[in-house]
Order: sequence, then C-alpha cells, then structure tokens
Amino acid sequence: MGVVIIDGTTVRDFVNNEAHFKKSVEEQFAALDVNNDGVLSRSELRKAFESMRLIETHFGIDVATPPEQLSQLYNSIFDKFDCDSSGTVDREEFSSEMKKILLAVADGLGSFPIQMVLEDDAQNLLQKAVDLEASKMKA
Repeated sequence: MGVVIIDGTTVRDFVNNEAHFKKSVEEQFAALDVNNDGVLSRSELRKAFESMRLIETHFGIDVATPPEQLSQLYNSIFDKFDCDSSGTVDREEFSSEMKKILLAVADGLGSFPIQMVLEDDAQNLLQKAVDLEASKMKA
C-alpha cells in the first residue's frame, strides 16, 4: 500500500490523455480476461470487483452483506458494463464504463488535493493517474 496525493484534475487529465488511458485500460482488460477470449464474462468481471472489495466494505470496514444481495449487486454492475446485452463485456464497453467511473471519481474528488491509500496493484487506474501526473512534474 502507498499513500498518494490526488485530486479530480489528476484523474481527469489521465482520462483525457487518450493514448495513456487507452493503454492502461487495455492492460487492465487483458489482466481480467483470464481465458483470453477477448471479452469479459460475468464471472471474470465479478472477480475483478470482488478483488477491489468495494461492496464488501464500508469506509474500509468489512460489512456483512447477504450473498444473494451481493450477487444482485454484481449482476447489476455487469449489466451496466454490458451495454449491448450480449452476455459479455468487450473492450469498448469496458473502456467506456471505466471512463465514466473515473470521471465520476474526478467529480467526487473535486479540485482539492486529498491523501488516499492505494493498494499495490500494477493495474490500479488511480495509481496510473498519479504516476502520469508525477511524470509531468519530472519533465
């Protein structure tokens, strides 16, 4: 884990840097596509969100959520990503939804820098946003 300073502008600049954002999302998609079939199944996307533990915690504290409620939440997330209702999430759908999510995060962060703890994960898009910002400062 590491502590970073981040604000909405950092995240928005990352999303707006088309080449860097596309490369980062492609890498994340490839890591999630366990069977390498070029699409994400319901179970592959669920494993990704389970690993992030967004639903199973509340402000970092584990909460007891009934399994059927968890399944319903994960299914609704998958349905949101599966824009064409094909039963799988392709690269474009994944990229589009990740962009929406990150822009919502940027809006939520606003313009005031905050400290955030990020888990060590090579695919973490927020870490990639911070890294891109740091590379600008070095140049």
